[in-house]
Amino acid sequence: MAFPYMEAVVGFMILMYIFETYLDLRQHAALKRPTLPKTLKGVISQEKFEKSRAYSLDKSYFNFVHEFVTILLDSAILFYGILPLFWKKSGSFLVLVGLNEENEIFHTLAFLAGVMIWSQITDLPFSLYSTFVIEARHGFNKQTTWMFFRDLFKGICLAILLGPPIVSAIILIVQKGGLYLAIYLWAFMFVLSLVMMTLYPVLIAPLFNKFTPLPEGELREKIEKLASFLHFPLKKLFVVDGSTRSSHSNAYMYGFFKNKRIVLYDTLIQQCKNDEEIVAVIVP
Repeated sequence: MAFPYMEAVVGFMILMYIFETYLDLRQHAALKRPTLPKTLKGVISQEKFEKSRAYSLDKSYFNFVHEFVTILLDSAILFYGILPLFWKKSGSFLVLVGLNEENEIFHTLAFLAGVMIWSQITDLPFSLYSTFVIEARHGFNKQTTWMFFRDLFKGICLAILLGPPIVSAIILIVQKGGLYLAIYLWAFMFVLSLVMMTLYPVLIAPLFNKFTPLPEGELREKIEKLASFLHFPLKKLFVVDGSTRSSHSNAYMYGFFKNKRIVLYDTLIQQCKNDEEIVAVIVP
């Protein structure tokens, strides 16, 4: 009797879902406590705490629904053999458009395209609700419907542009790798990660947000002074127009070796009372 691999995989997924849901329920119970924790007294006001708690509870409820629907769909897809059906239909599609279904690269790309379309369709309602209901209810969302779908379209275009050459390279490595397949795949993914980390902030991120140099002034001087004190090789300081999509604030650093950059959200600059608060946010 053959080992029931599919049932074992689905069973393991469900067990993981149950365990993660248990942890989420514990966190949810903690969020429902109305009293300000002792460690936060004097740090934030009761009013801010209540707002943060309400936002976190809304996200927690949403997460329960999203994860439940996700595990149902994923389990059904595996248990009822939807992926093999997708693979078969993608081959039929290649024949329909005059391509060779025996070509492993074409067949894989057609299959992944179908999976991507399915994923976009099933995840879209949750993305819309999260952005235009939860985030808007708590005053964070600044996106318009047009901007939301424009970003979605840009993301799909990037996947269409970057996905095929990457997938094709991986398939070729698998076909030609032989005994050193694992090493070749690791090397390829390592190089790809470095390339993407280098190109993303320069070529991809500007497609979605506008990055401008932080103007000369006291704030810039304090950040540069801090970077020098910490021996942080800061080369460029940017401000990103995060306020066009959300009122959440943030800051991040990126770069390799002696070429590091810091990006501040414009909302961070707007919300902080003084330069010292902003500098404190970006301390490595």
